[in-house]
Amino acid sequence: MEDALNAELDRRLAEADAELTSRYPGDRGLRQPIHTVYVPADRYDAGTIDDWAKAARAALDEHGGSADELAKLLDLPRSHGAQVYERVVAKLEREPIEDLRIDFEDGYGNRPDEQEDAAAVDAARALAALLKTDAAPPYYGLRIKSLEAPSRRRGVRTLNLFVSELTSAGQLTYGFVITLAKVTSFEQIEAMVVVLEAIEGAQSLPPGTLKFEIQVETPQAILAPDGTTPLPRMIRAGAGRVTGLHYGTYDYSASLGVAAAYQSMEHPVADHAKDVMQLAAAGTGVFVCDGSTNVLPIGSRDQVHAAWRLHSRLVRRSLERGIYQGWDMHPAQLPTRYLATYSFYREGLETAATRLRAYLQGGNSGYLDEPATAAALAGFVLRGVECGAIDLSEVDTLIGVDLPGLSVLARR
Repeated sequence: MEDALNAELDRRLAEADAELTSRYPGDRGLRQPIHTVYVPADRYDAGTIDDWAKAARAALDEHGGSADELAKLLDLPRSHGAQVYERVVAKLEREPIEDLRIDFEDGYGNRPDEQEDAAAVDAARALAALLKTDAAPPYYGLRIKSLEAPSRRRGVRTLNLFVSELTSAGQLTYGFVITLAKVTSFEQIEAMVVVLEAIEGAQSLPPGTLKFEIQVETPQAILAPDGTTPLPRMIRAGAGRVTGLHYGTYDYSASLGVAAAYQSMEHPVADHAKDVMQLAAAGTGVFVCDGSTNVLPIGSRDQVHAAWRLHSRLVRRSLERGIYQGWDMHPAQLPTRYLATYSFYREGLETAATRLRAYLQGGNSGYLDEPATAAALAGFVLRGVECGAIDLSEVDTLIGVDLPGLSVLARR
């Protein structure tokens, strides 16, 4: 009886099983950067990352004070302040930017065609030169103008010129990603796939090489005319090319009528949009990225400190809400990005490690952790390792597992 019943269930649920596997393939098994740095195309050259690193370190030296003073300023646990501070300094030397986006959209503006043509070629050549060095970031790419009618041709032309130049230099690697701005419909995602297929064909690239992120900064990206959210359809329409959903703080807030003084990553309309983004992306392997704060750490020491406190708090808030990536718009935001992020992982390491070790070895941690929670704990530790907050030696000592084992547990 059971064999016949199970066969009937398999028959009835075969289509649903296949649909579930197709729509929700799970983690892609890739490192998610903790931030995306946006640099206007006309201000980008091969020395930009080095310039940002030097400016970030200079801001830290000028305004940071000692490790204890900085921890107190940012309301970080002082018990591991020196350790976090040293790791941040090392990060700024080793890998100051994890994800670089050369901006041809709002950060660049509307220019004459010949000017943007030249900027696209120059930026791609500068990026190709950078990618041949040890200073290259793990992820890199460009943001193009939207596929709405007024900017469609310009966005496509810039993308084509940029990819052509990068391909000619032999520097188009797995880390390349495109950000598509101001998406308003899933039809635009279908159109983007057509664009990428055409460019791949013209450049003799393997099908599926070019990936892109959807910039969620319009009301239409959150709520369609029929009252549903279009984001799942957008991800599906991307045909496996969509790698991320990036929240645009200020365009989205302004489009909902939020006054400029109250536009923020923590405004209720922002939280609602990001909740929808997280739900739409869950189980798909698509990364979710928070937006930015436009309060820059510049000016007097008091002004820098106020901006740092805000940025640090917002970064921590996003992490606690399960959003592990955000935008940075100024070099002096790098110290607080890393300080807040490293503190988050250092604070939680001991408890996460204790629970994981008990789960793997059958001990008692005081928690009854199930497989899903164990995966979340492993994911927490793995993210800390990938960004530099946690050492592999600590993982081995505290948990008794190597990196491959941790990765399997986190991404199963």
